[in-house]
Amino acid sequence: MRLVCFVNNWTGWQVLDYLQDQEDEIAGLVLHPPDRRTFGDEILSTFDPGPDAIFDGSKLRDPGVIEAIGNLEPDLGVSVLFDYILRKPMLDLFPEGVVNLHPAYLPYNRGQYPNVWSIVEGTPAGTTLHYLDEGIDTGDVIAQRRVEVEPADTGETLYRKLERAGVDLFRDTWPLIRAGDPPRFPQPEGGTSHRTADVERIDAIDPDRRYTARELIDVLRARTFPPYDGAYFDVNGRRIHLRLELTERPCPEA
Repeated sequence: MRLVCFVNNWTGWQVLDYLQDQEDEIAGLVLHPPDRRTFGDEILSTFDPGPDAIFDGSKLRDPGVIEAIGNLEPDLGVSVLFDYILRKPMLDLFPEGVVNLHPAYLPYNRGQYPNVWSIVEGTPAGTTLHYLDEGIDTGDVIAQRRVEVEPADTGETLYRKLERAGVDLFRDTWPLIRAGDPPRFPQPEGGTSHRTADVERIDAIDPDRRYTARELIDVLRARTFPPYDGAYFDVNGRRIHLRLELTERPCPEA
């Protein structure tokens, strides 16, 4: 198959590296703009198709970009941690569709920060490979894998688990996609969705508000992800950021 890959971050880099070793042809690469890329240098060192086949993900509604990607005659799109929504004119370029790797156990935690919400809301954590439609993480599922949330997990440690699980799921499922008959089933009703603003809301800790101990611990550990600032409280014109250091030991015998 001829592929166009929409990738970002470590997971996108690892998936692209895996695809390089397969028998399919990567015809084009779509990246975040330079100021929004993560692992951009690593991605381009793994695969550089030349300037005429590298596209700016922020310009996917530009008719010229749509035409240029269409001229590559792709069969399938592969999207990994790509933050721009693909609209119908772009999706229609791919006769086999576009598959997306999302670090959540859909239908839970569509959108942003799945690692945070699995801790804060207690929703299932995992990774899902699914087809893209015009919604946000709403397309038919190809394969999923659960990831356990441990009591000592932080937002960072859970994120790393989801990264590894996502790469493993993609590698295990790709042969089915290449064979042309992967599993496909609609997502269950319900689930949860979140925007970036939802995380900004829980980051603001009100020292005068009543929290249960579990609620506060879960917010603080979910937002512990150095070097990012995470949760905070304001006092006397100063903003104080909070992180948790979690150490696990066996409980003492009674």
